[in-house]
Amino acid sequence: MRSRLVGILGGVGPMATVYFMEMLLKKTNASKDQEHLDMLVSNHATIPDRTAYILGKSEESPLDVMVADAKMLEAAGCDFIVLPCNTAHYFFEKIQQSIHIPLLNIIQETVSYCERRIPGVKRIGIMATEGTICSNTYGMACETHGLKCVVPESDIQSKVTEIIYHQVKAGKPVSKREFTAVIDALRKKGCDAVVLGCTELSVAFADLNLQPECPDVVDSLTVLAEQTILFAGKELKTPCEN
Repeated sequence: MRSRLVGILGGVGPMATVYFMEMLLKKTNASKDQEHLDMLVSNHATIPDRTAYILGKSEESPLDVMVADAKMLEAAGCDFIVLPCNTAHYFFEKIQQSIHIPLLNIIQETVSYCERRIPGVKRIGIMATEGTICSNTYGMACETHGLKCVVPESDIQSKVTEIIYHQVKAGKPVSKREFTAVIDALRKKGCDAVVLGCTELSVAFADLNLQPECPDVVDSLTVLAEQTILFAGKELKTPCEN
């Protein structure tokens, strides 16, 4: 089967987009250049802030810009598009309706992954932007799978916001203590799994090498990367090869 051309609707944020591309390369079962994914990337960093708009703190909607970028990728010959930003999925339906090729849904894919891969999962904790929490996109996805979506208390959510905006996006070191404190707080609320529902958190989680000590944490960006590889007609590396 011909490899499908992947369109990456990126820049939201820029570092997460670069990390996502690196993840695609590392997770594809390829022994030479020609066996990797073909990608067209729009790393459009100046897309207006998604959370600010969702929370009513800005009147500048990112939707028109993302729709224009999606149409550009479609016109360039992409077979499908991925959007490596959880918060931006608030606009998922309108973006999908504007194009004629599939747009993979990171939130649906992540919740489906939790249901398939975590035995006995009932409660999923969400670490995400205030925009994602407010829009309840994970809550709606969990409901369709019969799962309970659990969000942090306001003081813990403030720590998540600090990590995303004032550490990762600002290019500053991330506090491992604060990061793991949020995970522990969600565990104490009875969560069977904790989802990294923001791609900036994915970057920090990898930089801090937390996966070995946090096996109950599911990274949405990793899930999207794996589904992108499979949807493009490629094979995943086995765990021992990663």
